[in-house]
Amino acid sequence: MQKNIVVIEGDGIGPEVTRQAIKVLNTIAETGGHEFTYSYQLMGADAIDKTGNPLPDATIEAALNSDAILFGAIGHPKYDNDPSAKVRPEQGLLKLRKSLQLFANIRPVTTYPSLQHLSPLKAKILEDVDFVIYRELTGGIYFGKKETNADATQASDECTYTREEIERIAHLAFKAAQQRRKKLTLVDKANVLETSRLWRKVVQNIAGEYRDVKVDFLFVDNAAMQIILNPKQFDGILTENMFGDIISDEASVISGSLGLLPSASIGKGAALFEPIHGSYPQAT
Repeated sequence: MQKNIVVIEGDGIGPEVTRQAIKVLNTIAETGGHEFTYSYQLMGADAIDKTGNPLPDATIEAALNSDAILFGAIGHPKYDNDPSAKVRPEQGLLKLRKSLQLFANIRPVTTYPSLQHLSPLKAKILEDVDFVIYRELTGGIYFGKKETNADATQASDECTYTREEIERIAHLAFKAAQQRRKKLTLVDKANVLETSRLWRKVVQNIAGEYRDVKVDFLFVDNAAMQIILNPKQFDGILTENMFGDIISDEASVISGSLGLLPSASIGKGAALFEPIHGSYPQAT
């Protein structure tokens, strides 16, 4: 097997963890008779410092012509602590997701008995926890119209979803549930938000195509509580962009560390693989 892999080391501890991942890939290639060709590209604060652009065109072009992308992390305090910054590292990741049409983020959550002491939760709560979060990745409030008035006394972020955006990730989540324990939970805020009501309506319609999967619904505030109180009740979780961003980081404490959980972002072309932790600049 021959694969072209774009490597984006990014910021903070990104280069360190990515280099360790490359060692694993090289061992897999050696033992399995594969050939992996790496193309190193820039994104994030590192790219801003070197090019002025959080996602250079060369990175997009390389990613579009790759078989997969291995990504470390992005973020730097000089941007995180400056709300007025017009160019930010995170803009690069958002643009890359859009450019590659990476509409689904998949985050498995599991526990390991040898690491349970690292979690703040009691051991009896951690037993048999095994679920996957399907987070929509290219729509919602992160990509909506953003406005601030002239005297900076009012701001708005628009949250928009289409039926198509919801359907494509819902089908992925349902198909995955069929291969697991056949349960899928939609996390939304349908008692308040019109976008959530659309999510619920679309998922209810699609459910008829997957009659072997049990579907239930939780408001996001309740879901956040249930993930801590009784995480083993979940099999598959389906949710929109911002809710998924928040609850997947919350769920990381179940394993004992944010750094232990992997993440895959998939779409219509090359997939992107990364740890879910941030750049942790304090460690560099």
